[in-house]
Amino acid sequence: MKDFFGSMTGRVFLVLLLGMIASAALTQWLSVGERTRSFERYRDFHAMERAEQLITTADALASESRPTYLRMAERGTIKLERMAEAPAATRAATAFSSALQQRLAKGVQLLPLAEQPAECAQPRQRSIFAPSQWGGACEAMYVTLRDGARLKLSILPPPEVPATALSEYVALLPFLLSVAALAYLVTRMAVRPLKRLAKAAKDLGNDINHPPVVLSGAAEIRQASAAFNAMQARIRQHIMQRTQMLAAITHDLQTPLTRLRLRLEKVRDDELQQRLIDDLSAMQQMVREGLDLARSMDASETMQALDLDSLLDSVCSDASDSGQPVELRGRANMALMGRPLDMRRCLVNLIDNAVKYGHYANVTVERMTGAARVIIRDGGPGIAKDQMARVFEPFYRIESSRSRESGGTGLGLTIARNIAEQHGATVALNNHPAGGLEVTLILPESYASRL
Repeated sequence: MKDFFGSMTGRVFLVLLLGMIASAALTQWLSVGERTRSFERYRDFHAMERAEQLITTADALASESRPTYLRMAERGTIKLERMAEAPAATRAATAFSSALQQRLAKGVQLLPLAEQPAECAQPRQRSIFAPSQWGGACEAMYVTLRDGARLKLSILPPPEVPATALSEYVALLPFLLSVAALAYLVTRMAVRPLKRLAKAAKDLGNDINHPPVVLSGAAEIRQASAAFNAMQARIRQHIMQRTQMLAAITHDLQTPLTRLRLRLEKVRDDELQQRLIDDLSAMQQMVREGLDLARSMDASETMQALDLDSLLDSVCSDASDSGQPVELRGRANMALMGRPLDMRRCLVNLIDNAVKYGHYANVTVERMTGAARVIIRDGGPGIAKDQMARVFEPFYRIESSRSRESGGTGLGLTIARNIAEQHGATVALNNHPAGGLEVTLILPESYASRL
């Protein structure tokens, strides 16, 4: 759940859901308030009509018939009853009493009583959230008829039906479910194109020749997809041009270097001849590794299934046959989708680098959850932490135990990392606590499957 709400989908869904619920709650609150005020105004109008009828009828009846009528008028929320004595205190006329007084016959007097009915102060549960008092007319009035009879008119709130929390929640549940479904659909429609572009960007990082994104969806999404495809085409063209230029330069340099080596054979001074041949050999090595670097950026070779264990066994066996101290342990039991020559070059560079600068290479392969891990450990002094990132830069060499005197051009790790990234893998360096450098190559599940 935490991962869901941490994603773009979860955040958009949560914002939409909370926004819709807040808007619906505000609308419901305003609607209930307006409905309540309308009911109170209607109730006041009805109370005015009912009070006028009661008082007019009581005033028109003979004093002998009035008690029977009052027994009927004492019922309900608007009632008229006999009052034995004059009230002890009255108060100023209210809006309701003034309006009612104007509708009564001359000689009938109304005086609002100072003491209001107890029902006026009782809270009424209009909803499950907030109880409130009745906002309409609620008061008691002293009525003097034309014949001097004293009566009491009571205007009370209407009887209420308390709302239960269960009934309100049950009525609100379908609405919340509808809002949640709508928010999820809107979120999915909005985020799906982003996921498609994110996947396309990931595929582009793994394979520059990956098919372009299909143009579909809204106009803005199609426009973004078209821009992404155009960017992919430009990147592919730039990489191809750079690779071709580097390959052409390194290839063309081999011919004059070969001629130069032949001419060096005619140098009479043996010491000078050997120094010049050594320099020329270093230049030829740089040219060859430059060509390998150009090839490592070329993704035109066809992907095919490779047995990782067989590939490692072949590379380590070849290294051992050539006199290198290389030992292989463990099995991954998995197949890789990769380019055979490139993957072999990647492993050869990592092992050669360990033997050249660390005297030996212990290779361990193991199966992880969703990936395979290849660890190459050497017996060298390791690398300072601030230089671990820089050793992957082209032509960068450390001026310590891994120095120029040890040979090399500084392209081995660069080539290995380029090949690994094209196969969706990662290369990481770490100093082992017991000494030596560990190179960890991890191939994710998306590029591997169990045999």
